[in-house]
Amino acid sequence: MRAGISIAGFDLGEVRGSPASTAKFTLFYDEMVKRSWSPKPILLGQSRGGMMTLAWAVRHPDKVRAWVGIYPVCNLASWPLKNSKAATLADFALPEAELTARLSQFNPVDNLQGLLANKVPMFVVHGDSELVVPYADNTRLLKERYEAGGGQITVKLIPGEGHKVGPSFFECPELVDFVLKQAGAKPPAQ
Repeated sequence: MRAGISIAGFDLGEVRGSPASTAKFTLFYDEMVKRSWSPKPILLGQSRGGMMTLAWAVRHPDKVRAWVGIYPVCNLASWPLKNSKAATLADFALPEAELTARLSQFNPVDNLQGLLANKVPMFVVHGDSELVVPYADNTRLLKERYEAGGGQITVKLIPGEGHKVGPSFFECPELVDFVLKQAGAKPPAQ
């Protein structure tokens, strides 16, 4: 709190950013705004939470100050449909053939226009040895597409790191600095 920011979270369980699960997140957002929290929060998603927060952000780009990911899933065609198909299909309540046919409608990396129009800045920290959520299929694809659209995205690639809870990701000074800057908060005294 010294820096003037607060953190809130919402555990939606095994969801992958479907319209139904993002509608539940909207209920959380509405409740937080009703309680005088920022109507333009900085969203942070780790791993599959990246998919959920990015999916919400692309559906509500005018309500997002910034987006931050820690080895985030950004691409439904990657980890969700390759390694978590049953949970993904359950979240979308669609048979595989229909979800695959409509993938570009639901996939956050295919729907960045609103975030670009709202000039939402992004920051991602990802390991270069990540096997669970491959960098190339997720963060690199997001970076390429966001930059191609003129968006501001910073990626910190951690050498030799993969999918783990550790200081490289959760004590990343650049991530903290990005959040503080976006929040307009003063950095804590050294």
